[in-house]
Amino acid sequence: MLKLDHLAVACTDLAEGTAWVEDQLGVKLQAGGQHARYGTHNTLLGLADGLYFEVIAKDPDAVPEAGHAWFGLDDFTGPPRLANWICQTDDLAGALVKAPKVAGVPRALTRADLEWQITVPDDGSLPFDGAFPTLIEWAKGTHHPADRLAQCGVKLLRLDVSHPDAGQIADMMDLDDHRVAMVTGPFGLHATFQTPSGEKTLS
Repeated sequence: MLKLDHLAVACTDLAEGTAWVEDQLGVKLQAGGQHARYGTHNTLLGLADGLYFEVIAKDPDAVPEAGHAWFGLDDFTGPPRLANWICQTDDLAGALVKAPKVAGVPRALTRADLEWQITVPDDGSLPFDGAFPTLIEWAKGTHHPADRLAQCGVKLLRLDVSHPDAGQIADMMDLDDHRVAMVTGPFGLHATFQTPSGEKTLS
């Protein structure tokens, strides 16, 4: 079964994206790190219920080892926006049996003492524009990133994933997370949070 692991806002400039999220949610993000394989860097926010949130952008000082970025960042333009949702599983190989081929193949990654496998298409794009989640399996013994992040009173209430083929996409995964709703309509990701200053929605 799949459950939500974290959400990602994409942007062309990490400082700009971080400032946008901080303004929208009214809280401060924490420093993240670099992803050498895909030439990106991020900032992070701890959420309630074992979730976390990242703002991610291409690192202008890095050359991606893979030859391309991930999370669709090579083709990303415009202002910061919610662009990807990442679901965790204890059996990535099993989840990929049902997943569409465009989900990509498992890539083994490490950063400091974190170790995981994650699906990335060969060109670094987002399956179904981001309506199908990136899949991740954390290595046994690896502490989940959310456990290391300070809590700031932000809780995800609902994630609406809208796509013209929402029903078909839902059939390609065994998702067990009451916070996620697949909605038939124009593509879009809409996350509603409870924050110290009330409910806020990012999209």
